[in-house]
Amino acid sequence: MSRACLLLVVAAVCLAGREAAAFNYADALDKAILFFEAQRSGKLPPGQRVAWRADSGLSDGSADGVDLAGGYYDAGDNVKFGLPMAFTVTMLSWSVIEFGDMMPARRSSFLGGIFGGGGVAQLDNARAAVRWGADYLLKAATATPDTLYVQVADPYQDHRCWERPEDMDTPRSVYKVTPQSPGSDVAGETAAALAAASIVFRVSDPSYSAKLLDAAQLVFDFADKYRGSYSDSLSSVVCPFYCSHSYHDELLWAASWLHLASPEKKDVYLSYIGSNGHALGAEQDDFTFSWDDKRVATKGFLQSRADGLQLYKAHTDNYICSLVPGANGFQSQYTPGGLLFKEGDSNMQYVTSTAFLLLTYAKYLSSSAATVSCGSTAVSPSTLISLAKKQVDYILGANPAGMSYMVGFGARYPRHVHHRGASMPSVRDHPARIGCDEGFRYLHSPEPDRNLLAGAVVGGPDAGDAFADGRDNYAQAEPSTYTNAPLVGALAFFAGAHKIFTP
Repeated sequence: MSRACLLLVVAAVCLAGREAAAFNYADALDKAILFFEAQRSGKLPPGQRVAWRADSGLSDGSADGVDLAGGYYDAGDNVKFGLPMAFTVTMLSWSVIEFGDMMPARRSSFLGGIFGGGGVAQLDNARAAVRWGADYLLKAATATPDTLYVQVADPYQDHRCWERPEDMDTPRSVYKVTPQSPGSDVAGETAAALAAASIVFRVSDPSYSAKLLDAAQLVFDFADKYRGSYSDSLSSVVCPFYCSHSYHDELLWAASWLHLASPEKKDVYLSYIGSNGHALGAEQDDFTFSWDDKRVATKGFLQSRADGLQLYKAHTDNYICSLVPGANGFQSQYTPGGLLFKEGDSNMQYVTSTAFLLLTYAKYLSSSAATVSCGSTAVSPSTLISLAKKQVDYILGANPAGMSYMVGFGARYPRHVHHRGASMPSVRDHPARIGCDEGFRYLHSPEPDRNLLAGAVVGGPDAGDAFADGRDNYAQAEPSTYTNAPLVGALAFFAGAHKIFTP
């Protein structure tokens, strides 16, 4: 983020309200990033900070003769699902790209030292989180020609057991998309993730960045050439867990990221967007952003990043208007306590992705001295920032229950998270194996989690702000990487903006 642009955005924060920060956003940011270390699969690195985790899934991929060790477990089980993992990497990368300059780094070097973290390396840790996922996606994309590996483990077999990842002995089956069994949705998201990650490392590690970009272009070509949904090709193992509604949005999303990541070929991808945008749904209004639907994010991304595509601003404005109470076009549901509510299962994923989009769009509007047009009403960037802040603050504890929905943040937070590793004694404390069926006593136990899953944001309360802190309540008590990933960017924004105005 440029210095001028940052100052414009921060000025909007001032207009949104001069009240003191309600929470320690820097601490919440640190915990939100730390969560990804608890979700790591594979050989853990020497600097692993979540000490109750150990190596797992070291032979992943061997069923197909390839190395697929590494990556992330998506949520509370031990499956590596490719579509949500790729989306996680895309959103972590976007968080760093948009708001990395607002994360404390090792040395204070920006705006006279305002962002110095006193040795706190949040930006380094965020990059490490991106790299852990990107390394895995790179292997999955390049291990075999014309093949993308998209999942490790049969979820039905995995869900038959309640096991620590270090103990799992359920089949680690390998699933892939090929020309004969296409998956343009998961391949498109993987291309987007690799392209976005390449931008993150463009300066700090140019050779790695180039490798990521080459793979992104290769996977995109594969996704576009062999069109089809992985929900059709692999329906028995990806549905109902991560069914894809369409692959059109991922193709346009991937092309958008490649346009930004490929200076030498940006015109090629811009031409692709122009030629295919209508057919791929770019002109359709949509009101949800998630691992399955990128349409609204793509339109906002395109019109703010790509020259000549400002025609998408009207669609992005319609989305923003749908979120702003009292605005013409408002159609969202909020709980009595003010939380955006989309659906009962893992609702917080929509809250964090929405907050992120509000902030990125506010940044764009501030830098271009623009507003959102909601009929005859102009909505300012400060309104977007204020709305995003209410969502983030709700997560952190400003809600009717007076509890944080981020584990380990504040005095009151969920103690019975739907998460295998957190619920059971660690290998360090209990070296003996805990078997498949034996583990269920921990799932059903009323005792608090044995291990603190610091930074995990759970699914959250229902439409009436009610929350049941029970491990069996997966709809409300299960965290996920794709919930935390956009929150990293939102927390970085508020942590950085607060520092600027703290005397």
